[in-house]
Amino acid sequence: MKVTEHIAQANGNTQFSFEILPPLKGQHIKSIFDNIDPLMEFKPPFIDVTYHREEYVYKEQANGLLKRQVVKKRPGTVGICAAIQNRYKVDAIPHILCGGFTKEDTENFLIDLDFLGIQNVVALRGDAVKTETYFTPEKDGHEYAEGLVKQIKALNDGHYLDDELLNTSKTNFCIGIAGYPEKHMEAPSLDSDIHFLKKKIKSGAEYIVTQMFFDNQKYFDFVEKCRKEGISIPIIPGLKPIATKKQLNLLPHRFHVDLPEALIAEVIKCKDNAEVKQVGIEWCIQQSKELQKAGIPVLHYYSMGKSDNIQTIASQVF
Repeated sequence: MKVTEHIAQANGNTQFSFEILPPLKGQHIKSIFDNIDPLMEFKPPFIDVTYHREEYVYKEQANGLLKRQVVKKRPGTVGICAAIQNRYKVDAIPHILCGGFTKEDTENFLIDLDFLGIQNVVALRGDAVKTETYFTPEKDGHEYAEGLVKQIKALNDGHYLDDELLNTSKTNFCIGIAGYPEKHMEAPSLDSDIHFLKKKIKSGAEYIVTQMFFDNQKYFDFVEKCRKEGISIPIIPGLKPIATKKQLNLLPHRFHVDLPEALIAEVIKCKDNAEVKQVGIEWCIQQSKELQKAGIPVLHYYSMGKSDNIQTIASQVF
């Protein structure tokens, strides 16, 4: 079932969903199941699975020269989605990136998803690899998520890259995209960011999932601004409980989000990360309850591969 259909059938009730990471290469899929199992009591209608592109590492050879190797640390997104749908009978939503994909790669990836009965995707540009200052698309790949959305929509209409194909089958993907309540790190302003968000929606996107935020007013203001700009599709808030003191610096640096002074003060007072984790849980519970009271259709949690804190939060909210 499509995300938009799940929302429509919820009759105004707030639903619970979450995002998982594929395990590191060499680990078993059981590690995924072990983290999903405790969350199934909250009846998630869908589970997101991130996609991680290749990285480049340089290894010194016996002759002293450096050799560049391509490494993919977290493979398995498609297989995990298939396993989730088979095991839990809920919709699995793979992320699909511009980075690391040609248009042909993208088409073949989508065909595999369609054959597996996967009806939802989240279309993202993706980040630059560590060796790049700015994102660089693949040759004959998409530079922006807008182009990726257009390709997915074209496939939904039965238009493949090879225009000589006859009697083509139409796919049926519901397309999600990312939204940034505090603007994307590369956008010059929030207004310009929303301008490009509207272009992705015009190209076929049907719902938005936001970047994490720790101040609900940032989300409410973002939604209000989007609505004034004519954006009417669902805007699902993304939530992440802070868990370590290190994240006070890491989250603003990596995700370009602000942390409220009250949250910062509480974390600083903590003696260890066990106390920080409890502060993060309590803060996220209050965020969740306020959003739920506002009638938000879905609360989406970034689990980062761990489910115990998400389970605690969900038990107090759902």
